[in-house]
Amino acid sequence: MELEKSSDRTRAAAFSSSSATSNMKPTPAAARPDKSIAHYREDANLLAEYEQSAVSGKSFNYTRSVLFPPDSVPEEQISAYLSRIQRGSLVQSFGCMLAIEEPTFRIIGFSENCHELLGLDKLDSVFESNELMGLIGVDCRTLFTPPSAASLTKATASREISLLNPIWVYSRSTQKPFYAILHRIDVGIVVDLEPARSGDPALSLAGAVQSQKLAVRAISRLQSLPGGDLGVLCDTVVEDVRKLTGYDRVMVYKFHDDDHGEVVSEIRRSDLESYLGLHYPATDIPQAARFLFKQNRVRMICDCNANPVKVIQSEELKQPLCLVNSTLRSPHGCHRQYMANMGSIASLVMAVIINGNDSTKLWGLVVCHHTSPRHVPFPLRYACEFLMQAFGLQIYMELQLASQLAEKKILRTQTLLCDMLLRDSPSGIVTQSPSIMNLVKCDGAALYYGGTCWLMGVTPTESQVKDIAEWLLNNHGDSTGLSTDSLAEAGYPGAPSLGNAVCGMATARVSSKDFLFWFRSHTAEEVKWGGAKHHPGDKDDGERMHPRSSFKAFLEIVKTRSLPWEIAEINAIHSLQLIMRDSFQDIEETGSKAVQQSDAEMQLQGMDELSSVACEMVKLIETASVPIFGVDSDGLINGWNAKIAELTGLQDSEAMGKSLVNEIVYEDSREAVENLLRRALQGKSLIAVINYYL
Repeated sequence: MELEKSSDRTRAAAFSSSSATSNMKPTPAAARPDKSIAHYREDANLLAEYEQSAVSGKSFNYTRSVLFPPDSVPEEQISAYLSRIQRGSLVQSFGCMLAIEEPTFRIIGFSENCHELLGLDKLDSVFESNELMGLIGVDCRTLFTPPSAASLTKATASREISLLNPIWVYSRSTQKPFYAILHRIDVGIVVDLEPARSGDPALSLAGAVQSQKLAVRAISRLQSLPGGDLGVLCDTVVEDVRKLTGYDRVMVYKFHDDDHGEVVSEIRRSDLESYLGLHYPATDIPQAARFLFKQNRVRMICDCNANPVKVIQSEELKQPLCLVNSTLRSPHGCHRQYMANMGSIASLVMAVIINGNDSTKLWGLVVCHHTSPRHVPFPLRYACEFLMQAFGLQIYMELQLASQLAEKKILRTQTLLCDMLLRDSPSGIVTQSPSIMNLVKCDGAALYYGGTCWLMGVTPTESQVKDIAEWLLNNHGDSTGLSTDSLAEAGYPGAPSLGNAVCGMATARVSSKDFLFWFRSHTAEEVKWGGAKHHPGDKDDGERMHPRSSFKAFLEIVKTRSLPWEIAEINAIHSLQLIMRDSFQDIEETGSKAVQQSDAEMQLQGMDELSSVACEMVKLIETASVPIFGVDSDGLINGWNAKIAELTGLQDSEAMGKSLVNEIVYEDSREAVENLLRRALQGKSLIAVINYYL
């Protein structure tokens, strides 16, 4: 079939209240219980409602359940939900499972299809196959050929058992080959057995190596891409994953800060409906599932219509076997129903993990769908996991680069606003270009100063801005600012009168009664479906679990919310706030500028203004989150901010006065840095990353 590939550069929509930095008071939403706990409660309730509907025969209204979660969920319901996800006692039918005790290899659990797949009916001498618990207590090695048993014995002696996967074993009775995939749990070892076709090239060493070569080739392609375009990176990954696996649809699914998801890149069969631009509520990928993806980073469902297989376990075990890392773990019926509704019979989902700041974050998923049953051999899945590790690293580097570029832009804008503020009246920052609207992404901005309002873009009316200022003074008088993506949830009583035009707001208090405002409209205006605007008249069954139902639920959630304010934006606002507070304090102390001044006074004032600008520039440079240093005409360091001190391990007291070329950079890089400095001193514009040479 012809392929259609598409990508969306719009980074739209998020819908949780964003709280401010430590210097700006958070909204009441931030005072709620941890958002992940709240999500766990919503997930548990959604699962319970689905299961209750199956018992009662009533239809399960998915959209209603998402939009109207309960205020509280019993703790036992949450415990049951987590147990059901992690210890569900069911596996997929494409393989069979054994759980064994160490070091005896005694079977303590097995899936009911072991008899069929391993041909155990021919081994009656080993156990009584007609008894339900017949395999319990049997040495699992007796089920395989002697060489296979030896391989299992050798593998279990390893401390990092998962690094040896897969182990090739053969059934003793049928001589059929299997991939044995081992991992340790609290009570022993789980052995997932996936049948390997005799003609499966991945079964041979050469086939496994070939899978790795394909992954390495894809990784090289990722690393060769020019930086600065996350969309191109995602598009390349979906192409490579589809070449490796052959699925009908491959998507990159990104998690936003509020945990909702967005399809940011997609390649698909041309006759399939596009999901590009689709946004999912956070409940579509439950928190428990996200936890599992961080533990078991590749998840395959071969056939959502196949009946799951029950796991039989020893009566001596106190709780069901933990199947978190099992490759055969069966999906919950709720997820199977969702897949069937969207026409996706098989799926392969791979976690995209980024590591940074001593933490591990699930950035998103690479999701593969197929319209018929599909099985990908373990060696190839392992190669895909290798590719995802490289993809996660490339994403982290792109995010770091984007952060540095944004910081540079903010610093430039802050410098111009600072200069404008010191040379003109305060209103210049909203009446001239650049204005405060250029500092952060917003739909409108306002300055409330001395009882007068200056408005730009989409804003409340002047009287409404004054009312918001009064509300801030009365209700948040002890704070220096506030940020929220929902004025209604923040408690502003006049929020309904603002309509959809103004939902989110960030403020900075610049004097005792004066404020800067930034406003954002509701998120739904920016959300796209399949590359086109969503039409409210589109008919869809909101009760079914389907991507369009999820999208409709998402739109309902974000009707009264704006894009959240990112930490970098809050920091930019706060930096400008510090500058303006100092400037306004000077204005209040000295009064308005004199109408007539002598030449001497003008010169003195000009020197003072230049000094002020220099001081503010020092503040901006010192607090910047990117490394910045300065050198004089002789190449001696005369500026060294905190970030470059952190990067190099060299404090400013140690760096100041030293020769950058001769004493700081590596010897083999000195010529390159010297050329850069020479060009800079000649006034030429440079784009370079000096810190690579440090």
